[in-house]
Amino acid sequence: MLLFHIQLNLVIFCIILLEIVIFWNQLVSFLARRHEKERLWHIILVGALILYNMAENLVEMPDKNIPLPYTLQIIINQGFGYLVTAYMPFYSVMTTGLPRLEFHRKYGFLFLVVPFIVFYTIYFPITGNLDHTLLYAYICTGAYAVYALIDLGRMIAISQRTETNKARTRERWWIFASLVFWCTSPVVGVFLGQPNWVVGVFNNVVYLLLNFTLMRQTVQKSKAEYQQLQQYALNLEKEVNKQTAELKKSNEQRTNAFVNLVHETKTPITLMNNYLEEYIQKHGYNEDLLIVKRNLSKLNNDISNLFDLERYDKGLPVYNYAQVMNVSQVLTDNLILFRNYSRKKKLTLKEDVEDDVLMKADPDAISRIVVNLVENAIKYTEEGGEINVSLETAGNRLRLMVQDNGIGIEPGLQKKIFEPYYQINIQKKSAQGMGLGLPMVKKIVDGLGGQIFIESNPQQKKGTRMVVTLPRHLLARNEAVVSDYKISDSSGLEVSDFNIRDTAYDPRRQTILLVEDNQAMISYLLKKLQERYNVCVAFNGNEALKKVKGYPVPPDLIISDVMMDKVDGFKFARIISESPDYNHIPFIFLSAKFTSKDKLEGLKLGALDYIPKPFRMEELIQKINSVLDNALRQKKSLLNNTIKALQKVENLDLKQAASGGFEQNCSQYNLTTREVDIARLICEGHSYKEIGDNLFIAERTVKKHAQNIFEKTNVSNKVQLINKLQA
Repeated sequence: MLLFHIQLNLVIFCIILLEIVIFWNQLVSFLARRHEKERLWHIILVGALILYNMAENLVEMPDKNIPLPYTLQIIINQGFGYLVTAYMPFYSVMTTGLPRLEFHRKYGFLFLVVPFIVFYTIYFPITGNLDHTLLYAYICTGAYAVYALIDLGRMIAISQRTETNKARTRERWWIFASLVFWCTSPVVGVFLGQPNWVVGVFNNVVYLLLNFTLMRQTVQKSKAEYQQLQQYALNLEKEVNKQTAELKKSNEQRTNAFVNLVHETKTPITLMNNYLEEYIQKHGYNEDLLIVKRNLSKLNNDISNLFDLERYDKGLPVYNYAQVMNVSQVLTDNLILFRNYSRKKKLTLKEDVEDDVLMKADPDAISRIVVNLVENAIKYTEEGGEINVSLETAGNRLRLMVQDNGIGIEPGLQKKIFEPYYQINIQKKSAQGMGLGLPMVKKIVDGLGGQIFIESNPQQKKGTRMVVTLPRHLLARNEAVVSDYKISDSSGLEVSDFNIRDTAYDPRRQTILLVEDNQAMISYLLKKLQERYNVCVAFNGNEALKKVKGYPVPPDLIISDVMMDKVDGFKFARIISESPDYNHIPFIFLSAKFTSKDKLEGLKLGALDYIPKPFRMEELIQKINSVLDNALRQKKSLLNNTIKALQKVENLDLKQAASGGFEQNCSQYNLTTREVDIARLICEGHSYKEIGDNLFIAERTVKKHAQNIFEKTNVSNKVQLINKLQA
């Protein structure tokens, strides 16, 4: 058969095609499973065998049609056959995985490579004697092959005694037998004189049997891995189910504990509220009691939200929806309260309520919907804004709408606001609750078979429209409309006018700046601190900056909340810390936001302390007194040290001036260095003996120098000398 003008045996050509397919299949498998190192040695064997078949089994070699030198054609023709044959012992050692064959694993390739280099690439090109080349190369490699076969057979026999996997042992013996047959191919070819293609077929049949063994091992490994993977998946599923059950149990326990805690909290709140009501009825209202009552109501409302939300999640009944109620009346009664709120905040509240709209629901549930929607509209609408509330019917549905022109809700957040504990962190930060109001509204609306919609896009238009649609009820005969329900004060809005203003400035007092947007809190702090300090107040960081610059003196201490409109506490503190005129002012944060991250952020900004709410007023006052007293001591110490430093500088200047006059006079009378030293000591009142001891010279030498000084300065005694040199 002609292949590229080269004669090739047809049988060998078919074997080559089959081995090429095997080669690519094994290569792809190895690339997908690189951990199977045995497959790598097999790929090398297949590749070498393909080259051997193409070179060794050409019909005529050397061939004049091949553009290669005669010697190189002989080396290729005979060398590839040698390499494949010599590679087999090394291949068997590497693939059987037996112990105590380290010598063959480390050095076996040398018996493959060294004879090829020595005899095929050096000896044969020099001598041209092919017979001797083949003889010497195969003798060296054959000797090693016999040694390797003996070692391999011995180790297989040893492992057979301890090997529990009998199939693995049979495979090793099969590889060993194949190796023996393979290594006899030189005898078939060289010594028995068989044609190349016969030897090639012999070698390739042995290889195909080895390949079958490898394929069988691959299938077994894949099955074992698949079974192991299935077992892992089963174990993982069991573990996941176990962990899920434990998490459910733990979550159930926490939920029950939480519900019990909320339930237990309602009892003392109820007692406090009732006793407070009785006290107010007996003794009347005052501003302090009013603040306590409102904040107690807010706490009760938050606790009720928590409790009711958990009851909803557990599928427990919260409201009685079997009652027929007048939605119009409940809405109107609630709006009476909100008119007052709106008036205090300078908002316009418009109402359009259709009369006698009935539905089957609990009045408290409908009241809760109204209070949450209208309260949020008032919270998030600036002064001068407008709120519209309407109730109308359409067929068998009623439609409650609350619309404002406030800050609005981004479209991407409109689903999240119905998730428990989610809060929109934009503006009005101090007005945020626990994030339970709208989730409760959604639960109630869903329970009544209604729907709630939000229409808002602050990028296009200010404001939000909340629309609730509910099933309407037509009154039948003998049905009564419930009228016994209670409208409670909303606890989320401030309605009182607190008399909050800066105290009159007294230069004898230290000054505190309070920055807090809750009027009740700032009024309370103002009352407690104005007895001892000058107190100026601000409702956000922006106002506080104006107060710092506009007050008669910079404050001695700043106490600030964190969550405020416009400029929050952190930003305000950062501005103060970066100002060279005000960064010396002590700063204390007073906030309900008290995570470790918040506290660290506040301290990084230079705050002396980060006090969480709730706090004890006595502790806060003691902290304020300590900070201000310490600041006052530091100011006094700085002033005293400055005065002392100035005095030292003044004395030093006088001494330097006196010293400068003495030096100038000595220079004027041409006194030597030694004479200057003696003259200075004379002026300081030392005797001649003391001067000699100080300068380590004899007393008579001092007297001689003194006489010279008297002559140069034209004086006759020490007193005249002192007066003249220190003039």
